[in-house]
Parts: sequence; C-alpha cells; structure tokens
Amino acid sequence: MAGTPPAAAPYGGSSGYQEGRHVSQTQPGDRSAPLVVAREGLDALFLALTARGYTIVGPTVRDGAIAYGALTSTKDLPEGWGDEQEGGTYRLRRRDDSALFGYTVGPDSWKKYLFPPSLRLWDATRAEDGGFEVEVAPPGDTAYAFIGVRACELAAIRVQDKVFLEGPTVDPAYEARRRRAFIVAVNCGTAAATCFCTSMGTGPGVESGYDLALTELIDGDAHRFVVEVGSDAGAAVMGEVPHVDASEAQRRAAAAVTERAMAEIGRAMDTTDIKALLYRNYASPSWDEVASRCLSCGNCTLVCPTCFCSSVEDTSDLTGEHAERTRVWDSCFNLDHSYIHGGSIRSSGASRYRQWMTHKLGTWIDQFDTSGCVGCGRCIAWCPVGIDITQEVAAIREQDLGGAGGQH
Repeated sequence: MAGTPPAAAPYGGSSGYQEGRHVSQTQPGDRSAPLVVAREGLDALFLALTARGYTIVGPTVRDGAIAYGALTSTKDLPEGWGDEQEGGTYRLRRRDDSALFGYTVGPDSWKKYLFPPSLRLWDATRAEDGGFEVEVAPPGDTAYAFIGVRACELAAIRVQDKVFLEGPTVDPAYEARRRRAFIVAVNCGTAAATCFCTSMGTGPGVESGYDLALTELIDGDAHRFVVEVGSDAGAAVMGEVPHVDASEAQRRAAAAVTERAMAEIGRAMDTTDIKALLYRNYASPSWDEVASRCLSCGNCTLVCPTCFCSSVEDTSDLTGEHAERTRVWDSCFNLDHSYIHGGSIRSSGASRYRQWMTHKLGTWIDQFDTSGCVGCGRCIAWCPVGIDITQEVAAIREQDLGGAGGQH
C-alpha cells in the first residue's frame, strides 16, 4: 500500500526502535511552537494519515458508550457527547456544545490494538511424512493512527512498553504494532468523578509520548484546536494540515482547559510507600471485606489499560490434520488462571482480589519499576458493584495506621 510506514518507523512519539532497544525520542518541553487548526482542519489530518497508509481508530458512539473503533472521517467522532461516571455507573449525556472530545474515557483502551484480546500464534498442518509443518503467525503489518489518546492512556502505553518491550523477551506482535503506531493525543478538558490521574502523576495534561497533541477550544461559533508537535512524523503530517501559529491568548486558553480538568478531579489515592503498605498487610481483614462484595467477574481487568494477563488455547479440526494455538486475554480473577497441578493456588475471592491489587500497586513496581495503575478510573466505573480501588487502599492504610494490619 502506498504511503505505508516502513517497518523500522519509530514508535509513536515517545520512543524509537534502535537495535532492539526502546529509546526515548521526545521529552517534556521538547516541542515546536504550538499551532492552531480550525475544526475543518481535522479532516485534512485524517486525509494525511490515510494517505500514509494508517488505519485510523478512535472514539465513536457505539452501544451506549464512547468506544474505540475504525474512523473514516471526523463525522465518526462523538460530536456533542459527554459522559457521567461513578462507581458502577456509566452514562452518555448530551453536551451543550459541539465538542469532539468532550468525554473522559470509556470501556475501551488502546490495549486492544497493541495487545489484541485474541491473537493466533501459530498453526500446524500434518505433513506427508506424518509429522507437522508449523507456521508461525506473522506479527501483523497494520499501521494504526490512534486519535484521542488521553494522558493517562499514554502512561498506560508506556507501562505496557515496559512489559512487552523492555524486559528480557520482546513480544514481536506488540512490537510490530507499537513501532508503527501514530499517536494523536488530546488534553482533557473535563474529568469524570472516577478520575484520579493526578494522584498517579499521569494527567490530565499530556507531556510526552505523542506525535501530535490537541487541545480543543470552543468559544461561541469558533471551534479550534491548539496543536503541539511531538515528533518528526507529526511535523510531516502537520505540513499537510492548514494551520497558523498559536497566539499567546490561545496558548493561555489551552492551558486553562487542562487546569479546569485538574480542578474537577475529586478522587485521590495516597500512594506514599504503597508497595510496603500492601506487603506488610498481606493478611489484612480488608481483603475478606472487599471479597464479600467482589463478583470475581474480571470486568476491572478487562477495562484496565495496563493488565496483560493472557492464556493460550489449542484447537484442532476433527480430522486431526490441522491445529492452532491462540493467545487470549485472561484475568487473575478467573479461578483457572492460577491453576497448577493439583488445583488453583488462589481458590478464594479474597486471594484473587489481593493478587490483583497488590500486583497492580506493589509487585508491578518490583517487576517493571512503575505502578500498574494510571488513575483512569475505569475499574471503578465498570465494576458492577462499584468497588473503588482508591477506597480499598484507604481502608488498608487506615487499618495499618490503627495496628490492625497483619505482618505475616
């Protein structure tokens, strides 16, 4: 396909691939002067990305939510839609303006494109000599352009980079998708009641890791976007999009958008020495209390933008001539996830919830030198019974301070 990015193209915005290494390319403050694009200019952005061979994906209204899917033009964006979220609650609502990015985050994350929920690893066909010929599935050559990536989601992508790219073994399927991705970030202009990105240091404003970053400005009939360029690829695309330099007033207005979103964030998580807190409270009664409410449904891991648990499934046809192995998403809340010879080592709901939260906020730091939580709040909104991870951390901290936490 004409315009398809080369296989060695850099990872979107934040990093590049050099001799198998994941290397930082853009840093906070390493940007050109902000530009301004009119609402109509986004159509030119779509055309420029399409001409380069990108498959454009981003937010669209589907099934009563704002979900990520294929976009053909800006008409597919959720114009005039916002959302309301709380524990166990998600509702779309009509805004009183024509904002294209006037929502926070929905049930989807970019994980489903970089780390697909189902991925064929190999297939085997019986050969004439009675053995099998095994063909490893290619990693995929789709180049995605992500439209509308929030700051917390950029942080989540960086976390998964550590998991799949920066360890002793590189995941080739993730690497292929990540290397080709073009990222158009959006600074948040509003916050949901479930957001706590400020506690995790991940938002609401984007700082790095993007090719282009947009801030939406609506003033009466004037609908514009302040654009910051974060990579050479982003600069090349902007060369085909009508724009002008941002005025000082427009820069201040863009900064005010993020400040407004920050002021709306009401949830918080105290992360002070959180790894040590969880480790010394492994026998806290809080785990049994939350387990009495938890359904072990796995919704929190499904919507989480960083969870990476997976399993493999082997299938064969009825003739025994063909077999396939597929990697699928899994969840540490599933009883079979911890199954070893003789049974599951986490048979209780309390042990599975403890595993999820202690890994997310504690052992993840030991493994990957970062928290596995970015404060997006999805696990709160999409939990059927409204379990709030910030409240669960607070409960353990309160018991710890009161001497109720056990050191076992």
